Amino acid sequence: QVQLRESGGGLVQAGDSLRLSCATSGRTTSNNGMGWFRQAPGKTRDFVAGISMRGLYSNYADSVKGRFTISRDNAQNTVYLQMNNLKPEDTAVYFCAAGRGASFGAEPSQYNYWGRGTLVTVSS
Repeated sequence: QVQLRESGGGLVQAGDSLRLSCATSGRTTSNNGMGWFRQAPGKTRDFVAGISMRGLYSNYADSVKGRFTISRDNAQNTVYLQMNNLKPEDTAVYFCAAGRGASFGAEPSQYNYWGRGTLVTVSS
């Protein structure tokens, strides 16, 4: 069993930066792909970014490319999402997820463990 806990959310202004963290526990996730998703009120849970087991490969939603960076520190069992130049449309609850094995794709079904989320609010 894997537990995931997100932190780092908050209220910021457009153009600001935030770094989200996802601490994993229960068992190592160094053999799992990891991902970040987000869900705005009344909308579906959308893919933001994914990263491979050792952090060599990553992929991003088009809406965040060039602004967000996903990274991981397997020694610390932590995954990060650095978010720069935030926009009001980035406002959402952000969820961390552990992939089914090596998966780090864009489909929620590719992940089998989820955190409870952290709220990011970007004001204009």
